[in-house]
This record gives sequence, C-alpha cells and structure tokens, in this order.
Amino acid sequence: MTDDTIFARIIRREIPATIVYEDDDVLGFKDIAPQAPVHVLFIPKNEAIPTLDDVRPEQAHLIGKLALAAAHYARSEGFAEDGYRIVMNCREDGGQTVFHIHLHLLAGAPLGRFGTPG
Repeated sequence: MTDDTIFARIIRREIPATIVYEDDDVLGFKDIAPQAPVHVLFIPKNEAIPTLDDVRPEQAHLIGKLALAAAHYARSEGFAEDGYRIVMNCREDGGQTVFHIHLHLLAGAPLGRFGTPG
C-alpha cells in the first residue's frame, strides 16, 4: 500500500488506534470523534482507494467485506438486534475527511432520521 493517509498509518501501526476488529482484509477501530455511543470505522487493509467513486468493478468485493465486518461486529457486541447504521461518505460535500475508503458503523442509541443537509 502506497497510501499515506492517517488510516494507512493506523494499518501500519505507526499511530495508535483502538482496534476492535481485524481480519486479513479489514481493520475496524473506534472513531476518535464519535458521533454515536458506538462509532467504529472499517477500512480495507490492502488497497489504497481514495473514495467510493474510485472503486473499480474488480474491487467491489471490498465494499461487501467492509459491510460484513461491520455486521459481524454489531452481532458480536450485542447491539445488532437493537439496530445500527452503516454510512460511507464520498468526497468533501458528502462529508468525507480522510481519502481512504471507509465505512462508519454507528449504534448504541436511537439514531433518528438523517439526510438533512447540515
């Protein structure tokens, strides 16, 4: 991986993170500025893809792996039955701040509606 974002540095263990999930392809860690009681980011470990818009068809399986990792984590932590939200932001207007694709898992409280411009 040639990516030098903060997420790549977390993957390489150059900076600390509270890692809560890891397999061969995905790393999950707690967000440092949580937007819900549970806020975990899931990132691909082996491919540096800046935005969702940059995912090529042959990389589509990575999005599924991120979603399955988030669902596994939700079940293992016991909040899947109460519900959770997964979100992927794309580019600045979509709220993306780190340009290494990632999926947000939010849970732990009623999340209400979303989609209203802020």
